[in-house]
Amino acid sequence: MFHDDDPALTRVRDLALALPGAQEKVSHGRPAFFTTKVFAYYGGSHKVDGDWRQHPQAVMVLLDEDERSALLEEPRSFVPAYLGPSGWLGINLPAPGAEGWAEVAELLDASFRRTAPARLVRELE
Repeated sequence: MFHDDDPALTRVRDLALALPGAQEKVSHGRPAFFTTKVFAYYGGSHKVDGDWRQHPQAVMVLLDEDERSALLEEPRSFVPAYLGPSGWLGINLPAPGAEGWAEVAELLDASFRRTAPARLVRELE
């Protein structure tokens, strides 16, 4: 479901693993970034008119409801299968050399803060 040498995955991996205590594992066929709980997945999918639409270069994150609602208005966002009902949001990633990666870092940070133990969140500050 992913290629380990994907440049977008490399970029997400660098950002996610820079967070305190972050680790990577493969979960359900996709890279997952976690501390005690998963804070991001690489890649995702959702159903459109009964057909699965794959998002191989996307990141799925868990955000506050206000931020999630605002991002859902954008065409690059989607409610991922299985995780969407629990509040997760998928965001299609920019090209590895394009603008927009600072926002991806912010989204990973926000999801990390929602899922990581307080001691690890304190290390960010």
